[in-house]
Formats: sequence, structure tokens, C-alpha cells
Amino acid sequence: MHNADLAADYIRRARIRLKALDVLFDGESWADVVRESQEIVELALKALLREYGIDAPRVHDVSEIMLAERDRLPKAVEEHLATLTEISHDLRRDRELAFYGAEDLTPSGFYSLDDAEKARSGARLTVKLVEPHVPSG
Repeated sequence: MHNADLAADYIRRARIRLKALDVLFDGESWADVVRESQEIVELALKALLREYGIDAPRVHDVSEIMLAERDRLPKAVEEHLATLTEISHDLRRDRELAFYGAEDLTPSGFYSLDDAEKARSGARLTVKLVEPHVPSG
């Protein structure tokens, strides 16, 4: 069974989360900006994959799937594939660390304004590039 509304739901939720991202950014919660940016990118890219009939596994970084299925994606997206996969891969690496930290790392003390700006910029770009290819429903 294929849920035709799921891709539209993913991209709608990614757009809404972009607004929440600004609240976190304004509150200088850099680690939360990084974590939320990763989730936005994940939702947007999974929306794109679903829209083009590509099964997105339950992993946080779909860059390998996007590269393997590049011929099934729209040409406008394929032109930016290296950037999109780099954003996804980089943010995935920080997903757990930004949320949980570690015994030797406190997220609020580790992530900086620069990290948050890069993450937010990547999330915004990803949604901007994906949105035209996923109908809102």
C-alpha cells in the first residue's frame, strides 16, 4: 500500500519546522538548531524520495539512497545532489550529539552560532530545493 499523502505531509511539516527553527535560533539554543535542522532535512528529502516512488528506509541520512536513485529524481534536484547529500550527511553526524551530548560534551557548550547558522542555512536550502517537486496536497 502507498500513502499518497505522506510526501505532502512531510514537506508541510518541514516548512512549519523552519519557523520553529527561527525561535530556537533567536533563543540562542545552537544545539537545538542543529538537531531540528537535521530533522527538517530528513523530512524534506524523504518527501522527495516518496514523491518519486523511492522507498525511504527508516534511517536519518538518506544521501546514499539519493545518490543510488539519482536518475529517478528531477533534473533540477540532480543538479544540487552533491550539496543536498552533503547537508544530510553532515547533519546526521550531529543528530544524537546535539540532542544528548556525551559524558565529555555538553551540547549547549559545544555548538556555536556558526554551527547553528550553517545548519539552519542547510535546512532552508533543502526545503527550498525540494518543495517545488512535492505537491502540497
